[in-house]
Order: sequence, then structure tokens, then C-alpha cells
Amino acid sequence: MKFLFPAALAAVLLSASVWAADARPNVLMIAVDDLNDWIGPNGEDGNDQAITPHLDRLAKRGVHFTNAHTAVPVCMASRLALMSGLSAATTGHYSNEPVAKQSRLRQAAMLPAYLQQHGYKTMGGGKLFHHGTDSQTGSLGWTVVKPMYEMSKEWRQRGHNYGQNFFQPFPKGGSQIVRQHGNVPGFSLCGGPLDRDDMPRGIMPDEELADWAIERLNEQHDASFFLAVGFARPHVPYTAPRKYFEMYDAATLRIPTVPDDEFNDIPLMGKAMALCTLPGGDHWFVTNRMGPDYWRELVHAYLACVSFVDDQIGRVLTALDTSPHGENTIIVLWSDHGQHLGEKKHWRKMCLWEESTRVPLMWILPDGRNAGARCSRPASLLDVYPTIVDLLDLPAVESHEGISLVPWLDDPAALRDRPAVSTWQHNNHSVRSERYRYIRYRDGSEELYDHATDPGEHVNLAGAPGVEAIVAEHRRWLPEENVSHVPDPAADALGKQYQRWSSDQQDIPAWLK
Repeated sequence: MKFLFPAALAAVLLSASVWAADARPNVLMIAVDDLNDWIGPNGEDGNDQAITPHLDRLAKRGVHFTNAHTAVPVCMASRLALMSGLSAATTGHYSNEPVAKQSRLRQAAMLPAYLQQHGYKTMGGGKLFHHGTDSQTGSLGWTVVKPMYEMSKEWRQRGHNYGQNFFQPFPKGGSQIVRQHGNVPGFSLCGGPLDRDDMPRGIMPDEELADWAIERLNEQHDASFFLAVGFARPHVPYTAPRKYFEMYDAATLRIPTVPDDEFNDIPLMGKAMALCTLPGGDHWFVTNRMGPDYWRELVHAYLACVSFVDDQIGRVLTALDTSPHGENTIIVLWSDHGQHLGEKKHWRKMCLWEESTRVPLMWILPDGRNAGARCSRPASLLDVYPTIVDLLDLPAVESHEGISLVPWLDDPAALRDRPAVSTWQHNNHSVRSERYRYIRYRDGSEELYDHATDPGEHVNLAGAPGVEAIVAEHRRWLPEENVSHVPDPAADALGKQYQRWSSDQQDIPAWLK
């Protein structure tokens, strides 16, 4: 597998590009943290109570991939996969662990570095990798970087020093979970409205980021640019300015419908994934320890954060449209993974079911190609990097494991037989085709869901009569290589939980049986 790109060869290939240096399109890449399918363009296929006028407008301007999925349903690993074009099964980066010195990622050309090498001015701000613009691979590739959102020591202490540069502030008085039950693991699953004096310097990090992006768009640039903007909301804690909470009537908000016997047909590894972080398990803690109204409170807070980040996206889009660059800029918007709000009795991400892997993915091209089209073919975030390379007519990267989406930008109804593969921890994979989701865990146990009849993934068809050919077709897309954890195989808390329950199934909480 080839990862490096000799400068001399790159220069020759660049000179042969069909784009003149001053006419090549710019790229505006908008990344959103933890945004699931609860957006207006999805309607009832997501959450039709979501208020997202700017995402609605964006979807009408380009091609909306309605069946797009993350490569890894956790922040750092997803972003490393997208920015490198390499799957977790290839690199061994399955979670939020640091990039080791021996990692294959240190030989890979990250997207901003590749574009900078080919003459682009690269500008990045906000959460693009797990630590902002820092890929931890040694070669950043940024021409301009937004300074980190900074807070005083006092403010960091008020927020328990959690995600201090992106995710602050916490609700008034701190996390509801901490106030009621102390500083337990998982206390960040909280939210609430904020006034300006509840925010460091009176501004949210995402608002400051939008201001910075608008400034860059209003500048003249001496080269075509790649501007990457990484918003942190709706990541926990679910806090946003009060006006976004007031957009919703909390009493009328629907919470996900979950059958009592949701886990009757789920393998042990799937149950271990659903346990997640809070003592006794996230779903049990939310619905029992926090009281009957907390689930709805979290849904309200998440939707408020979605509307808040939609507003920031809208500000950036308006600035682009009114700038000198509006007619020559490709826009791509994606989220790093989805987010469960109680579906399948699960919260956050870090599993292989629909709400965790499904992400918004939209492409808007300067020529307005197929504006307003929806593509239901499966797509992967691994496809983002090769699609940008293809659209800019740059040399293809041999190591990429995704494919260019240009054929579906040209014809959203074109057939695609390649599914989207998502991986959570070592050798656990989901294969999502247009109709089915197939999951295979490292112990060989399986799940199969038919989205034509069961969009909520409540009935596991694996092992049922007549599905053998469907399972076989999906199974052939499983990765042949599954690199061990980098850097520490012992870091697999999921595997440890699975082993404990394998030894003593009486230890499994009743709500997971």
C-alpha cells in the first residue's frame, strides 16, 4: 500500500490539471460534531420536529446523501478516517486514543496537507480533528489556523475541565447529573439554556468560529482555498443560548419509541455497547435515576443545539454567498457520526446501529448540478476525501479506501452495489446497504435489519429462514484486515465488559436482557 507522494511527481501532475491555478474551485468544508439525522431535510425519516432552515436551504442547493454513514462512530477515529481516507480496520485507530508513533496514519497524506501540497491555501478552525486542527500525525498542512477558544482557569473549573476548548459551557450550576448524583462517569449527558453571562466572554465557541470563518470568506486570497470549519454542537453538554430552546414547545416534543423487549434478540456484544458510560448504563440512569422528565429534557436540549448550530452554518453560508468566492466554491457538509437519544435504549454514539452511524452528507457544486436531489445509495465518510480530489481533478490517492461520489453527484439515481462499512472497536463491523443493515461482532454473532419494513431496527432477522443469501452478500464486504488497537490493545473497555458478562450472565442488568 502506498502512502507517500513524491513532490516532483505531484508538481508534474498538478501542472497537467484542467484547472488553471487561479480558476480552480475553492472548497468550504463544514463539519458538525454529533449531528444525527434529526434535521429538517430528512423529514419523518429523521425527526420532523427539528427546526433547521439553513440546512433545509443547503439541501435544496445540492445533492443530499440520505443514506450516508460514518467509518467509526466516535469522534477522533471518525475524523482520522475521513481526513486520511483509511478505515479503522486498516490503521487500528478505533477510538479516541492518541496517534502512536508507529501508526500508519503518520505516513498518510491528511486532506489539508494534500491540498496544500497541490497549491491550495488551507485554513482550518474549530473541531476538525479530535484536537482542533491538530491531526497528531506530525504534518498538519494548514496555512492559516484559527486560535483555540480560550477560557480562564475559573471557567474551566466551573465546567469540570471537560472539553474545555470546544464543549463548554455546562448548564447553569453545572451538570444536572453531578448536582443530583455527584461527579460520576458520563456526567456530560446534560443540557439547558444559557444566557450571555453564562458563557465565557459572553459568546459560544461555535459563534466565535462562525465569526472567524466569515472573516476568511470576506478576504481576498492569492490562491484557491480550502476552508474547513468544525462546529462542536450538538455535542454534549447540550447547551445553547436560550432563544434556541424557546423555539420548541417542550411539552409537545416526541421522544423515541422503544419496545420493552428491545434487547431480547441482541447478541451479548451489542448489549455491552449499549451499556455505555453512566453507572448502571446510560438508558437506565436517564430513565430511572434522573426521573421521568429527563429523557424529554435531553431531547429538547439536543434539538435546541441542532437549531443553534444550524444558525451558525447559515451565517457562514450567507457570508459565502455575498463574498467574491460564492460562485466558485464547492461546499461539503458532514457530521462525524450520529447520536442516539434513547433509540434502542442507547445514548450517545459508540455502537453499530442506525442512529449512531447515519450522518448528514451534502454536496453543493458551483454549477448547481442536481440541486435539490436526494441520493439514497449508501455512502461513507471515507468517500469525502476521494470526492474532493476528483472534483478538483487532482491525482488520485492510491491508499484511499473510499470512492469518489462524483458519479452520484452527476446522477443521484445511479446504481451502487458497494455498501457503507462502519467499525466500532476491534473487528466489530456494520455493513449498511440501501435496504439492509448487517452487523457482525468479533465473536461471530450477528444482527440483520430490513429497513423496508423495520426502519427502527427492532427485529433482528439474523438466523431467520430465507435470509442466508442476504447475509452472505453483506458479509463479503467485511474488512479482510483488522489491525489490533493502536497503541494499546488493553484499552478495549467494550471487550472487557463482554468478557465479564460471558463469564457471568447473571451480572447483565435486567433492562438489557
